[in-house]
Amino acid sequence: MSNPPGEYYTEERWQNWIERVREEDVDAEDEDSARLLLNLQDDTAIAVAKIITDHDDGDLDEETALAKLETIEGIVLDEVQFDDEETAMLIDGVQTSLMCVLYAAKEYVAGRPAAEGSVAEYVEAAADAEAEDDLDAALGYCVQAGTRIIDGAELDLDTIEELEFGLVAEWVNGLDSLQTAMSDPEVVEEDE
Repeated sequence: MSNPPGEYYTEERWQNWIERVREEDVDAEDEDSARLLLNLQDDTAIAVAKIITDHDDGDLDEETALAKLETIEGIVLDEVQFDDEETAMLIDGVQTSLMCVLYAAKEYVAGRPAAEGSVAEYVEAAADAEAEDDLDAALGYCVQAGTRIIDGAELDLDTIEELEFGLVAEWVNGLDSLQTAMSDPEVVEEDE
């Protein structure tokens, strides 16, 4: 399903994914469920990557690119109601991951990519901040890591595996999707 011209991501596309999640008996331990949730996350990250690329190529000015990112943010971060508590938690995890993707994209488009520091250094600083319950700082460091990824720096998978379960791990999971989308912005088909 393609989006209308000028649209990068639509409410309908998100709702189609959410309906798929509702129809499946989503289980955190099931490989097919995990793939479905990852495809949902990657699909959004690809739309974000396309906006960034079009902005970098001069096809979108800063104001338009930021507005399109805000539109996606409004769609994917809106609360989703599920009867099943586990499914609701899994979707919340996807939304948490995407929050960092969107904030990093907006920071980058606004012309504020982190000038120095490796992705790993930012992620380590985020983990340290989370350990001290400074979640605003932790998110800020993850967003800076995201701007570095958009700028071409690499997120090392070992960095992800070393993280304790928590918000930073979820934000970095989103950055992994962003990195994949920036390097290979192919659309994830909803019927895969």
